[in-house]
Amino acid sequence: MEPQLQHEVTDGVATVVVDHPAKRNAMTAAMWRALPPLLTGLAADPGVRALVLTGAGGTFCAGADISTLRGSPEEAQRLAVLAEEALAAFPKPTLAAVRGHCVGGGAQLAAACDLRFAEAGSLFGVTPAKLGIVYPASSTRRLVSLVGPATAKYLLFSGELIDAERALRTGLVDEVLPEGELGARVTEFTRILAARSQLTQAAAKEFANGRTDRDAHWTAQSRDGADTAEGVAAFLERRRPVFTWTVPASD
Repeated sequence: MEPQLQHEVTDGVATVVVDHPAKRNAMTAAMWRALPPLLTGLAADPGVRALVLTGAGGTFCAGADISTLRGSPEEAQRLAVLAEEALAAFPKPTLAAVRGHCVGGGAQLAAACDLRFAEAGSLFGVTPAKLGIVYPASSTRRLVSLVGPATAKYLLFSGELIDAERALRTGLVDEVLPEGELGARVTEFTRILAARSQLTQAAAKEFANGRTDRDAHWTAQSRDGADTAEGVAAFLERRRPVFTWTVPASD
């Protein structure tokens, strides 16, 4: 089977699967190129309320396919950064579901998600120092924002792998699940995300990511939209709210 990105949408949750088992789900140039337009289409789908990124089989992603670096390492890195930025800019909640190795470009993609859940036994590493590659500035800053300067330096300077428990302690991972329980937990949690207000989530994502030029925009969206009234009414009536605000296609 050719390396590819699989995807499906179920109950409001889009799942994107990195599928290249012959090389532990390493990303080829074609796969890096395919991710941004795939994300654009899913973001525009009003039926998608959250997104899960995972790998086929027992591995998340072992990084970039090293064979793609022989021609133009700069071009390979450019494609990876474009894919990473597209994932970081996805306007709805994103979650990386990690099993096995999450290394190099795989860690780059996982860090670009809003949340990361991992199975016990998973391994994480940021490995450009093993190849003499300068890690992209934007990727470095994103890593530092997650784990702090000291852990980011440890990972970048050494290229060593850390286990899921250490990743949890440093903030690289949000939850660690026992073997065999990751899928059920991701399904449970993304159903929660899909039931919540997209208005709250979209505004919170921008604020948490440091955007400072849209405060008035979100005030207006809250005032003019129906989600706040619905949420309050549902609470008082002791029923489940039905939120209707969706991310505009232009956002």
